[in-house]
Amino acid sequence: MASVKDTSTHIVESIGGADNITSLTHCATRLRFQLADAGKVDKDKLDSDPAVLGTVPQGAHGYQVVMGGGVADYYSEIIKQPGVHASSDKDSSSKKEYDGVRGKYDWVDYCFEFLSDTFRPVLWALLGASLIIMLLILADTVGIQDFRAPLEEQPEGFRLAHAMYQSVFYFLPVMVGATAAQKLGANMWVSAAIPAALLTPEFLSLGEQGDTVNVFGLPLVINSYGSQVFPPILAAIGLYWVEKGLKKIIPSAVHMVFVPFFSLLIMIPATAFLLGPFGIGVGNGISWVLYQINDFSPFILAIVIPLLYPFLVPMGLHWPLNVIMIQNIATYGYDFIQGPMGAWNFACFGVVGAVMVISFKEKNNAMRQVSIGAFAAGMLGGVSEPSLYGILLRFRRSYYRLLPGCALGGAVIGLFDVRAEAFVFTSALTTSAMTPQLGYALGITVAFVTSFLLTLFFGYRTAEEKQADLERIAREQGESVEEVAARSEFKSHKGADEDASDKGGAVPASAAGAAATGIAAKPAEQDSIVLESPLEGEAVDLSEVPDPIFARAKLGPGMAVQPTGNTVYAPADGKVLTVQKSGHAVGLSLDNGVQLLIHVGLDTVELGGEGFEVHVEKKQRISAGDKLISFDPEFIRSKGYNLITPVVVTNAAKFGAVSGETGRVTPSDVLLRIPPKPEEAAD
Repeated sequence: MASVKDTSTHIVESIGGADNITSLTHCATRLRFQLADAGKVDKDKLDSDPAVLGTVPQGAHGYQVVMGGGVADYYSEIIKQPGVHASSDKDSSSKKEYDGVRGKYDWVDYCFEFLSDTFRPVLWALLGASLIIMLLILADTVGIQDFRAPLEEQPEGFRLAHAMYQSVFYFLPVMVGATAAQKLGANMWVSAAIPAALLTPEFLSLGEQGDTVNVFGLPLVINSYGSQVFPPILAAIGLYWVEKGLKKIIPSAVHMVFVPFFSLLIMIPATAFLLGPFGIGVGNGISWVLYQINDFSPFILAIVIPLLYPFLVPMGLHWPLNVIMIQNIATYGYDFIQGPMGAWNFACFGVVGAVMVISFKEKNNAMRQVSIGAFAAGMLGGVSEPSLYGILLRFRRSYYRLLPGCALGGAVIGLFDVRAEAFVFTSALTTSAMTPQLGYALGITVAFVTSFLLTLFFGYRTAEEKQADLERIAREQGESVEEVAARSEFKSHKGADEDASDKGGAVPASAAGAAATGIAAKPAEQDSIVLESPLEGEAVDLSEVPDPIFARAKLGPGMAVQPTGNTVYAPADGKVLTVQKSGHAVGLSLDNGVQLLIHVGLDTVELGGEGFEVHVEKKQRISAGDKLISFDPEFIRSKGYNLITPVVVTNAAKFGAVSGETGRVTPSDVLLRIPPKPEEAAD
């Protein structure tokens, strides 16, 4: 076995040498490199060292080397080597790496991240408003009340319903101003007050929309700022720089009084005279360009939009299109993007619907839970993220089933030149917001059915992925792999997702080990160590973790918990082996001999400690039930991180096959059963 020093030297050589390392940090289990040229990495050479548990490329310049619980020792040894430069967790690991233009230019990367983090919190309110709009349009469709009738002609109840959704759109600039400032680090309430001033009756009393009035000898153009998003974004950016300058010249003792005072005094007029009209012009200009493309050929636009969305959403590039949809509604009274976007959504839901059918047929409990939740969120709410991150990105072959549905559905929608009469999330409940409804309904049906049938009859997994699933299901159900495969097979096809038994025989259930999940379904009960869940949530098989290192049990077998609580507790007496300053992970050495890693979320080290509070320190004695880590689930999820928490036994070689309990768990419920080695149990 190579020493830590030898392995560290080997890693540096394999990564392209010290000159290729621009920065290095580590989390609970991984060395996180930023490289000048990722093409210099010799992956085969890296993997040849048994101490290296796995490698994970990240974007254009990032590279992770998984070392397990001893990662700090390797980190300490590597940074001693000449030419290697470490960096703080906050400086380097808080940045995400991307390919293409986002990887080449930091400001482009930050612009997309800024837009994403600005609009993500607001989408909750937009989704609720869109369903209220759906109800009103449905009432219009069945002849109860004209949706577009002047407000004074609406019955009182319908006026209230209009106010319920209009509140979100009219005051959208206030919400965007707050979230944009929060992302930038400016005061979110001062930022919200800036666009709010332009929505007051006092401002609107200055004149009609489009009028130019004289204020202190300066021309002021009166605009309607309700539903606008670019003006508050520009105002938030301006506020950030104004606050930064004011804090340098105003004594810190009076910051609370005079920084907001001068900020409002400067930024409200600046927005009214300059930034607001400019922001409206930017939004109108982008809308005009897309309008011209749509005017030239709605058919082409309707095919391109749904084919782009499956690639835009994972990179966060779709957020600007939401802005344009709202801008189109405000400018033209309708939108031409939401209709084609529906083809992408329903092709996505078609894939998920087929996965749900397959999972029921296979008795695949893990995928059944994922697909049911994703399908419901999509069909009823128009939210595609659960489908995308739970299935599509995890099983990349599913994209071959998705894209034909996007293209065919978009073509049908383009033929009918479908337009959205209001901003809604494209779900089964919001069809009535589209014109013509029949054309839109036909388009999304074609998208759904195409992707559904392709997935149903040709599968969504590679042969290797399916074989791993069949082995896991066989262990859970106490059946043979052949029985599960026979039950899951659709007799009418033989696709890429065919059984591994057709390629040389299946692995018997009794011999199926922990290669895929690290879990054995029939645990030895006698003399087993029983560990309770360290946190409250939904326990799932480790294979459900969307990270190949955890999913393949590279760091050890165990389970994962999708948390519903916000605290990690000690599952038994012992001591703290290691705890990350960022608070996202803790390693324990329990008195029963088990070494346990609890890793809160995926890539949450990039938060640099934000959203986490650590209650223990390294080498500290702990008792069962002691608080280890507290975290803010809403904040962490708002930053785009998956909170699924792997709980793995890192010294599993000392024990028998580790097993776990799925379903709802609390810190008083059993999560893991760890039996002794078979030969020890026989003594």
